[in-house]
Amino acid sequence: MALERQVRAKLLGKRDPEQEREAKEWIESVLGEKLSGYEDALKDGQILCRVMNKLKPGSIAKVNSAGGQFKMMENINNFQKAIQEYGVPKIDVFQTVDLYEKKDISNVTSCLFALGRTTYDHPEWPGPWLGPRPAHENKREFSDETVQAGKAIIGLQAGSNKGASQAGQNIGASRKIILGK
Repeated sequence: MALERQVRAKLLGKRDPEQEREAKEWIESVLGEKLSGYEDALKDGQILCRVMNKLKPGSIAKVNSAGGQFKMMENINNFQKAIQEYGVPKIDVFQTVDLYEKKDISNVTSCLFALGRTTYDHPEWPGPWLGPRPAHENKREFSDETVQAGKAIIGLQAGSNKGASQAGQNIGASRKIILGK
C-alpha cells in the first residue's frame, strides 16, 4: 500500500499545471469551445478525436459517443493511430491507460505538445500551434574553393595562445614533506 502511494505521489509530481493549462487552451482554440476540466474532458477520447479531425479532416472516420469502456478506449486508440499518421513520433504517444484510468496525465500532456509541434510542419493548418517550433536541418552547400579557404582560418572557438606561457608552474619539482621530530 505504501509503495502504491509513493508511485502515485511521484506521478503527480511530474504533472505541470502550467503545461496542462496551455494544452487545454490550445484544444479550446482548435475546437472553438470551452472545455469543462482537463483530464475528465479528455478521458473518453471524443475531444481528442475531434481535435484530430480539425487538424486533418477525416483522419478519424468514426468517433464513438455512446457505449461502454471499450468504445471510449477505442476513441483513444483511433486518436493515437491518427496522430502517428500525422507525424507525431511513436515515442511521444501515451498509453491508453495513461488517460482512461488517469495513470499518467503528464504523458498525455506531453503527447498533446508533440501534436501541437507537429502542426508547424503542416502548411494546410493555419494555426493555432502548441509549443515551440521544431528545429529543422539547415543544410548548406559550399564550393571546394570556399572549403579550402575556411581550412586556413583558425576559428574563434579554438581560442588563442597569445600570452600563454608555463611561467609559475612547478613542473618536475617535488613537494617537501617534513615529518615531525
